[in-house]
Amino acid sequence: MRSPLVSMIMALSASWPAVAFSAASSPASAASSGRPNILLLLTDDQRTDTIAALGNPVIHTPHLDTLARSGMVFTNAYILGSNTPAVCLPSRNMLLSGRAYFRWEGPQAPADGPNFPDALRDAGYLTYHHGKRSNSALAIQERFEINRYLQEDAARREGRPGREIVDQALAFLRSRPDDRPFFMYLAFASPHDPRVADPADLALYDRARIPLPPDFLPLHPFDNGETVVRDELLAPWPRTPDEIRRHLHEYYAVITGLDRQIGRLLTGLRDLNLADETLVIFSSDNGLALGSHGLMGKQSLYEHSAKVPLILAGPGIAPGRCDALVYLLDLLPTVCDLVGAPIPPGLDGVSLRPLLERRSRAVREDLFTAYRDCQRAVRDDRWKLIRYPLIDRSQLFDLASDPAETRDLSADPDQAPRIARMMSLLAERQRQFGDRAPLRVPEPRDAAFVPPAGAALEEIRAKWHVR
Repeated sequence: MRSPLVSMIMALSASWPAVAFSAASSPASAASSGRPNILLLLTDDQRTDTIAALGNPVIHTPHLDTLARSGMVFTNAYILGSNTPAVCLPSRNMLLSGRAYFRWEGPQAPADGPNFPDALRDAGYLTYHHGKRSNSALAIQERFEINRYLQEDAARREGRPGREIVDQALAFLRSRPDDRPFFMYLAFASPHDPRVADPADLALYDRARIPLPPDFLPLHPFDNGETVVRDELLAPWPRTPDEIRRHLHEYYAVITGLDRQIGRLLTGLRDLNLADETLVIFSSDNGLALGSHGLMGKQSLYEHSAKVPLILAGPGIAPGRCDALVYLLDLLPTVCDLVGAPIPPGLDGVSLRPLLERRSRAVREDLFTAYRDCQRAVRDDRWKLIRYPLIDRSQLFDLASDPAETRDLSADPDQAPRIARMMSLLAERQRQFGDRAPLRVPEPRDAAFVPPAGAALEEIRAKWHVR
């Protein structure tokens, strides 16, 4: 009987070129089960436009470029949202559980529900996690057979982002028992601040030539409900081009250093003859503004913060790009489907296998995102509506002509029917996901945003422990 991976490769090979992930392409030979190893790489706060192969004109990411050219790139991958300013917390819990954060009480997804380590261990995998401890899925991560944690502040300050995780991952790969395929979830602590880069990586960039984001603004035009959270205190108001270029310089240099460590890991897979039988998945827990729309953090539903890079590369994955609307929480059912493991019941995520096999162009017609009680959004293949209930304000963007969301069309009377339809769709998706937050409130507050200054600013900085 053919293994699930062999069947997938044969189905794809008739009409699509072989994957270029490694020098040779061989059918499944991963352990005795015939199932591929799984290597899931998750970075912290990495925008989707920070990989050279995906269009960034200045960033140096040679190893991620190779991965992107060798695999399937999902250009419309999103996190579903957050119920806390620490967006990475629900994001990582949703990734590992395949469910929206509305499905559980408290900050953590329950370990007795569906989750990655249980599903893959039950399918015969040796499960391994190494990553940051704070704002992560602690209860689920305890289900990994090998579970290791970083001292993330130290890891971010040493100037070699990702080194410790990659060192230990390579040591594990060299000494692991080979009677089972492995599932490795490596959750890096970078490029989240504080960003300390190797001086050689900083020297790769001419700060003055780093382009500003196309949606750069000195100040967000209104109070979006989260304008003075910790991340927004990392640069003074109004944002200046020089200040944003400084942040981008450090951000890009840290990503370059992380790319180097990822390259070490992928080289190690090849040296150990594991590349041909390992599915590599690369993504991040959320994006980041860094000057876009006058913001610095990830506490918004704009594209720069809600979208994440998503690449799948390895045996049976033909290279290409896919613009289907997908969630990061789709990865659990996708991986189960690809390796022939049962997909746990009760998931909000769906398998992306039909997209990988080019049997379908979409797995959903629209996509819903949420941030606390102050922001909700829905988008289809072209249009995006963002709703701010607490200030009774909406934004409408035509992503086909305005992917950077710089032209709000909500005041155009010709768009009123579209806005009404999308508001109805937004309410429907709220019901689907169990979101009970209102889209309108009886007494909306003033939408004006005046940046804090003087003693008020110092009090806020002390609250968030920002020096």
